[in-house]
Amino acid sequence: MIRFAVIGTNWITEEFIRAARECEAFALTAVYSRTEEKAEAFAAKFEIPHKFTDLETMARSDAFDAVYIASPNAFHAKQAVLLMNHGKHVLCEKPLASNRTEVMEMIAAAKANRVLLMEALKSTLLPNFRAVQEHLSKIGPVRRYAASYGQYSSRYDVYKQGTVLNAFNPALSNGSLMDLGVYCIYPMVVLFGQPDRVQANGLLLDSGVDGQGSLLLNYGQMEAVLTHSKIVNSYAPAEIQGEHGTLVIDKISQPEHVEIRYRDGSVEVLTRPQSSKSMYYEVQEFIDVLQAGRLESATNSHANSLAAISIMDEARKQIGLRFPADGTV
Repeated sequence: MIRFAVIGTNWITEEFIRAARECEAFALTAVYSRTEEKAEAFAAKFEIPHKFTDLETMARSDAFDAVYIASPNAFHAKQAVLLMNHGKHVLCEKPLASNRTEVMEMIAAAKANRVLLMEALKSTLLPNFRAVQEHLSKIGPVRRYAASYGQYSSRYDVYKQGTVLNAFNPALSNGSLMDLGVYCIYPMVVLFGQPDRVQANGLLLDSGVDGQGSLLLNYGQMEAVLTHSKIVNSYAPAEIQGEHGTLVIDKISQPEHVEIRYRDGSVEVLTRPQSSKSMYYEVQEFIDVLQAGRLESATNSHANSLAAISIMDEARKQIGLRFPADGTV
């Protein structure tokens, strides 16, 4: 059994726990929250034996082997490095950190302490994304990758009334690119690597984060066109367009239906059975890598996480989006 702790007591942590408990080797033994009250309530709800409100004390504990970090983006790096320096393996929510500098610090800590560090980007580990990878060659030379993720934030109405919640707070390294754009960027990196050139547009809100944006990425013989938004909904499927056919993916953030539409009009459905608890696959990947004695996922690898955050750094630079975590650099 791999004994896990969780940092964060929000809805995503609850989803993680419900999915992770489908994994045979998963055991939940500890929770961290900034307040005793929240830690107690969360521990009671999910029958967690150990509770922490101090990260240093938690890091020194032998009550768990690995930790899932679901705190705000701005806290990821500091928390992960502290825990890795105490020998804990880390599964950290996307985006891995606020910027490339922090991701480099996290990777360095993982290597120095010989622990597993993996970005918890679920979509690239789903069976239907695996189908995309395995059948990509059928569509011939790829000329365009197009992906969109637009989800009107439930917190946007409150924002428009004058209250800035976490989702629109630059101090937490949030915003549309970091929270949603990453779902378009990371699969692209896994499939095609790092682009030669990035061009970005963005709509900056008064709070200092982006409400939406778009990226045009050049790969030489192909291009990628990405759009993301927290202030409008998008219902557009993702497409990987090749000279022989087009791969159509219903949702880039969570592929559930995948097919190839060939030039001759024929359609090949590639959809595979997939658990409704989509986070199951990232937990199972993390456990499989750990049990195999490896310190890095082949899919959600350090290199892919670095490439993704590098693209986001460049996009933010172009649209004038800075976070306190960026410092003076």
